[in-house]
Amino acid sequence: MSTAPVRIAIVGAGPGGLICARVLQRHGIAAAVYDLDTCPGARDQGGSLDMHPDTGAHALRAAGVWDAFRLLARPEGEQMRLVDRGGRVVFDAAAPETGHANPEIDRGQLRGLLLDSLTPGTVRWDHRLEHVERLEGNAHRLHFADRVTTVDADLVVGADGAWSKVRRPLSDAVPLYTGVTFVETGLDDVDVRHGELAALTGNGTMMALDDNQGFIAQRNSGGHIRVYVGMRTPEDWHRQAGLDLADPAAVRDALLSRFAGWGRDLLRFVTDTDTGYTNRPLYALPVPHTWDPTPGLTLLGDAAHLMSPISGMGANLAMRDGADLAQAIVDHGTVDEAVIAYEKILLPRSIEAAHAAAEGIDGAFAPDSAEHTLAHMTSRR
Repeated sequence: MSTAPVRIAIVGAGPGGLICARVLQRHGIAAAVYDLDTCPGARDQGGSLDMHPDTGAHALRAAGVWDAFRLLARPEGEQMRLVDRGGRVVFDAAAPETGHANPEIDRGQLRGLLLDSLTPGTVRWDHRLEHVERLEGNAHRLHFADRVTTVDADLVVGADGAWSKVRRPLSDAVPLYTGVTFVETGLDDVDVRHGELAALTGNGTMMALDDNQGFIAQRNSGGHIRVYVGMRTPEDWHRQAGLDLADPAAVRDALLSRFAGWGRDLLRFVTDTDTGYTNRPLYALPVPHTWDPTPGLTLLGDAAHLMSPISGMGANLAMRDGADLAQAIVDHGTVDEAVIAYEKILLPRSIEAAHAAAEGIDGAFAPDSAEHTLAHMTSRR
């Protein structure tokens, strides 16, 4: 890259945005990251992630934090288990004893690791982006809520997730409801307080999917299991049922009614919750999602290719996006040349992954989802 200073603003302190900033800093290029959270621990970061060799793990190596990651990772978390609607195990793939192809890490731990790797002050917290203004030349101005000052940048990177504000000047696309909703619950101190459910879940992920609905239980660190009760249902299912989502007892009873006839242990993922119930409709961007090259702007992660989380590809792709964009900036003479080169890699890869994710969620929440999922898992052994 040219030695002339360039102002790079990354909007969003998720894994992709932080990887991008870290790789740039390793090459002596400054970048500022702006995030709407008031501080690193302002909200729950979500469940566990498995790092894929050619995406997430590649990015961690490019960022120079692979060894630090391995100290936090849980290789045993790669275990995958399928059970039928009665709670009987029908498929169990233990984590590999060697190689650890996709080691797991909690999202919060990953974010902390990446934050610690950055120069202090890189992330500017409590900056909620309102809109991006085009300036003379290829620069842009960032306008933040409740702030008098603005930020000007030669390159604005939209790493700001599903409802990206940076995406708006590039694309008219908006996330669409996939037809599937997760209701998230959780269990704490599982090996002591919920021994039977801990044993059913195993060390990694347990899935029970049948007839357009099911359970996904995922072991996290610290003795916690995160549970997603999934349903193919209208987005406003709770309003249609006259259900108040703020009433835990009503949500519990509604879920038990929907899953009538399922096994006792699976229903305990609903009844024994320690965290209550959080309604999470799943959205995805239209496929394919593309945009014309625009000087001074680009996207990565969910801002570019939001897809269903059941694919397990979202965070991994975001991290690879961040690493690839940073490396393109290092390798090219101008940021505009870098963005063009990066997007030539990003867009085909995103389209392929998004197609696979759409097929995945349609297969997982279908009338024959039990047979479909078992056949898919068996084929991967």
